[in-house]
Amino acid sequence: MMLGETPPRGQVVHVEGPVLRALRLAFWSVAHFTFYFLQQVAELVAPLLLALGLGWWALPRLVDAITTHEANADQQTRDILDAVAGTIPHGLNLAGHWITPAGLIVDGLLLMAVAAIGATISALAAREM
Repeated sequence: MMLGETPPRGQVVHVEGPVLRALRLAFWSVAHFTFYFLQQVAELVAPLLLALGLGWWALPRLVDAITTHEANADQQTRDILDAVAGTIPHGLNLAGHWITPAGLIVDGLLLMAVAAIGATISALAAREM
């Protein structure tokens, strides 16, 4: 197609000047940076939350198993194990937020999903640049 000719019916012609190209590159660069950064943060924090949640969830069950297993132990040992079992909280209230082992596990899994979504969108943004 020559300059000044009209395109055939149904055909779309994209004209992209240097300003539009620069704006498009800037937009996709910011999108790529944002989603890549979110992916990196989620990949760092997700395993920590998951491990903390699983450990906190398993600890009371282990202490209870030891306590019931040691039922034939002397009274002092049972008192110590009961005291330890009673000090493990079922949840924490930090700055108005209730944190539980199940909540940490769910948050860790959700952050893994955020990391996967961030990787996908970051790859798409890199492709458009």
